[in-house]
Amino acid sequence: MSGARSKIGILSLGCPRNLVDSEGILSRLKIKGYDIVDIDKAQVAIINTCSFIDEAKKESIEAILDVARLKKQGTLKKIIVYGCLTQRYKNALVKELPEVDAFVGKVCLDPGQEQVLLTPGHYAYMKICEGCVNSCSYCVIPKIKGRFVSLDIDSLVKKAGIFDIAGVKELNIIGQDITGYGLDLYGKRKLPELIKRLLKVAKNIGWLRLLYLFPGDIINELLEIIIEEPRVCKYVDLPLQHINDRILKLMRRGTNKSELLRLIEKIREKAPAVAIRTAFITGFPSETEAEFKELLDFVKEARFERLGVFIYSREEGTAAYRLKGQIPRAVKAARFDQLMRTQQEVSRLNNEKLLGKVIKVLIDEKEGDSYIARSEYDAPEVDGQVYVRSKRLLKPGDFVEARIIDTMEYDLVGETVE
Repeated sequence: MSGARSKIGILSLGCPRNLVDSEGILSRLKIKGYDIVDIDKAQVAIINTCSFIDEAKKESIEAILDVARLKKQGTLKKIIVYGCLTQRYKNALVKELPEVDAFVGKVCLDPGQEQVLLTPGHYAYMKICEGCVNSCSYCVIPKIKGRFVSLDIDSLVKKAGIFDIAGVKELNIIGQDITGYGLDLYGKRKLPELIKRLLKVAKNIGWLRLLYLFPGDIINELLEIIIEEPRVCKYVDLPLQHINDRILKLMRRGTNKSELLRLIEKIREKAPAVAIRTAFITGFPSETEAEFKELLDFVKEARFERLGVFIYSREEGTAAYRLKGQIPRAVKAARFDQLMRTQQEVSRLNNEKLLGKVIKVLIDEKEGDSYIARSEYDAPEVDGQVYVRSKRLLKPGDFVEARIIDTMEYDLVGETVE
């Protein structure tokens, strides 16, 4: 469907990396003269799908069927499905979903400077690389995304400058593994250099957040930047996935328990003010009760400030798919619940340490008589919030000092320091 005033809407599913792809799609369409509207007002609907794990695949299929119902009602004329689901299952989807007019697989990593934001205007994501330099046995991303690709430093610096002028206050740097940034283009890891150049050009961006750091590749220079640069969030996003040596080897993580313990000790010692966010998988094939208990005990002892848990999803095309000892769904779910309950108590105790302290927060939105904000220890969408009371009028994108007056398991309550 063409024409300068055709109305296009998008539904972006999955992670922030997908969101950036969706923004790139809309930016290119806007340049071509299309109107960007909400999907229920669109003539053409684009669905950017995710298929990383089973739950994501189900969500994508359900979203396609929901949008197909809009098409049957007559206002929507075309449906185009993009992204990971199409890359993995295009032939099957063509047969099963005749309502869809086109399936488009790979979304290219786009250095384009024109930007349609799908986030609130005061924060944004910038993808610096695509694909992964690792080959974890449970992960299908290398199969979907192909070879690792980095955008060049100059184009990223230019893009950050545009975000800066546009009033973005928090820029989240993302990729499947941003610690690998530059290996393909420059033959060595260039993330520290990139961060320094971004900080020089983006004078008005208050927070630069680094998301998805591979634990084996946390280099001293990068940690020093996080510690020393006041505008780099004191937030280390370090998905560990497990702590047992046998499971880590089966996962092909390229590290072991002693190395991970030394890394965490180094971060805690050099940067005690840094919050560590990590993620674990429960129910990996052949995981025993003893190995799960080892993970559980580790979480109690490490007292991570932020933690996410995933139930192992058996994905076709991965090395782990062929492993013996697949764990029953009920057992995986029970271990998930137990790990989350353990972390809930850890998080409560961590938050209580902040009671009475003054912290800097970023206002996200107004809610009733108060505001929803985040500290530098909280990434958008995935971490906790700070509910802020204020006698003065605030707006999204404002940085304010808040004294913490109450704490919950994951969230905080504060009042502005007048």
